[in-house]
Amino acid sequence: MPITTCVFDAYGTLFDVTAAARQVAAEPGFECLSQTWPQLAAHWRNKQLEYTWLRAVTDAHTDFWQVTQDGLDWALEACALSDQDLRARLLALYWELAAYPEVPAMLEQLKQAGMNTAILSNGSPAMLEGAVNSAGISALLDVTLSVESVGVFKPAPRVYDLVGHHFGCAKSEVLFVSSNGWDAGCATGYGFTTAWVNRASQPTDRLPWKPAHTLSDLCPIPELARTL
Repeated sequence: MPITTCVFDAYGTLFDVTAAARQVAAEPGFECLSQTWPQLAAHWRNKQLEYTWLRAVTDAHTDFWQVTQDGLDWALEACALSDQDLRARLLALYWELAAYPEVPAMLEQLKQAGMNTAILSNGSPAMLEGAVNSAGISALLDVTLSVESVGVFKPAPRVYDLVGHHFGCAKSEVLFVSSNGWDAGCATGYGFTTAWVNRASQPTDRLPWKPAHTLSDLCPIPELARTL
């Protein structure tokens, strides 16, 4: 079957998860981040993901906002930072993460081609609504699907089930796009056609499944979806 539905992970795929730390580092009063913001951003993201996996395998689900705060607290301590104003500012900006520059045009091309478009994310509904509205892309998405409706984080199969349940499509009709190699790999195992947006040129995760396509950004997605 041809691709009818393009589904995107949110954080790191459509939205730049380093944007909050980078922006704060340039603001007056937060010079403490001028040199360390890349390290803080990396720690924050890594712990955020690790905590989703640990909570999933231990059946200790909480929403992504709590995981995001917990990851930041670990990252701040690792970087020897304890400023509560800094913490509050970083968390506030996480609700307004910038979309990558190519995102609006890429989604517009998909809609013009008659594709269904969606987000499938670990993010809580409120967080995702804030990011989508801040980026001005709500009109280019048919739906934003959150793991909160099933109470477990990716890559649990029942998260990927949400796509078929909503659109009534077969797995073979879905192009799933993620910047997380493990997410794209697991979605391949689930049965989706997958594209890994490997912006940082990372090695492929050693899993039983691999992404079907590897890209450096989102620009090729419309053409890829049309030709599959």
